[in-house]
Amino acid sequence: MRGITRRALFAGSAVGAAGALLPTAGPAAAGPRTARASYRAGYHFTVPEQWKNDPQRPVWIDGRYHYYYLHNADYLAGEIGTAWRLATSTDLVSFTDGGIAVPKDTTPNGDVWSGSAVVDTHDTAGFGAGAVVVLATMSPHDGPADQAQYLYYSTDGGRTFTPHGTDPVLPNPGVRDFRDPKVIRDEERDRWVMTLAENDKVGFYHSADLKTWTYVSGFVKGGIGVLECPDLFRIRAGDGTPKWVLGVSANGKGAGLPNTYAYWTGSFDGSAFTADTTDPQWLDYGWDWYGAVTFDKRGTDGTLDEGTRYAIGWLNNWDYAHITPTIDSDGFNGTDSIVREITLKRAGDGTYYLASRPVAALDRYVSRTVTLGDLEVEGMRLLDYRGTAYELSCEITWDQLMGAGMQLRRSPDGVRHIDAGVHRDYAYLNRRPTVSPDMTGRWQESRSPFDPARRSVRLRILVDRTSVELFVDDGRYTHSSAAFPYLVDTGLALFTVDGRAVFRNTVIREFRV
Repeated sequence: MRGITRRALFAGSAVGAAGALLPTAGPAAAGPRTARASYRAGYHFTVPEQWKNDPQRPVWIDGRYHYYYLHNADYLAGEIGTAWRLATSTDLVSFTDGGIAVPKDTTPNGDVWSGSAVVDTHDTAGFGAGAVVVLATMSPHDGPADQAQYLYYSTDGGRTFTPHGTDPVLPNPGVRDFRDPKVIRDEERDRWVMTLAENDKVGFYHSADLKTWTYVSGFVKGGIGVLECPDLFRIRAGDGTPKWVLGVSANGKGAGLPNTYAYWTGSFDGSAFTADTTDPQWLDYGWDWYGAVTFDKRGTDGTLDEGTRYAIGWLNNWDYAHITPTIDSDGFNGTDSIVREITLKRAGDGTYYLASRPVAALDRYVSRTVTLGDLEVEGMRLLDYRGTAYELSCEITWDQLMGAGMQLRRSPDGVRHIDAGVHRDYAYLNRRPTVSPDMTGRWQESRSPFDPARRSVRLRILVDRTSVELFVDDGRYTHSSAAFPYLVDTGLALFTVDGRAVFRNTVIREFRV
């Protein structure tokens, strides 16, 4: 985001950008639309209409997850600015729209940016026990030192919010980039802790009442762009070891790194975070898992799972945020990743990393299963399957080869496709051979490490109408990228490079949500 404001990005020509991808479509309009094929995702969360970007950390209220996200109801009319819109869910696959919760432009401070919601169980803020309190960034004049943190509160279970005056609860001290507050409760010390994105630093703040905040420390990391949407949580590893994790959305493209969610494992003493290593790990290696948030996993009775968290990310990228055919075909721009379950695992060298898998509740929405078993492949093998939204999983084993993988969303003539697999010492997701949102052609193939000496790899791939999410070896590495294949591109093929492989336990699943 360096060098351009969010307001300036919203002011771009969304309709003009999308039109390049749908040459037969007329200009987008807010009124009645002619019937046409839909690009809306089959089983991923999408905004009902208009625009969405950053997810806000979902909170558990009265047996349901309350998921807030940034929404612009005036997007197609060319107006700028976001509010917080609400969707609720019991299983994080099927969502019910709750409408606008935190409105924009109801105070002189304008629209509402990213932040976080908390349930004030002990009434520390004075709005009543169980009130839902939102801390969010607003920038009344959109100046470089104009970003500050404001408070909204809800006494109806998080459905509607009221501004707590018009003054910030955490004013800007005169610095550039001062945004995206993430608040957690420190029960041990009876106080609230906020992490705040401050350019190349994450600032830490304390408060007793959510209204008055004191700066206590900072965590600095340069070289990966402006830090955004910080995240701080405690999680217990599979071996029983508790760890704190600090995460940020960051743009590491300039250093040959991902443009997604960077994180560090370490320790937190209530005031300062100490990382285990200087350099971060990345929770996603694709191009489009941004503004991601993690949140508590709760049982049906509200019990906290200390060993698993959920996560959700915006399936888009500010480099090409307005390039999507859904604007013309369906009147919206905004799709999220599948909700993931995040666990902490210990690697062979003793370090810890976060692993991802699709939320388990997705299994309950399977509408069709195609079991293909073990398939031998040498070169290219076309499968007798057609689909635009499905999951493909298998384990690939071999004795000697250079690479192996799948061609997803393959065109009838085989020219267009999305490739996923392994090649020599890396796993990859490549959208170059299909219609891509990246008009520059620079950001097409994402890569993550792979050890070819293992001679096997487990792949699980979620394919939807405008996205592909690749999970490598039980989620040790993931790749999430937007892509816009023609809707007639429904083919699927398996391939190897310079060798033979067996695609074991090959299964395709389709979902109805």
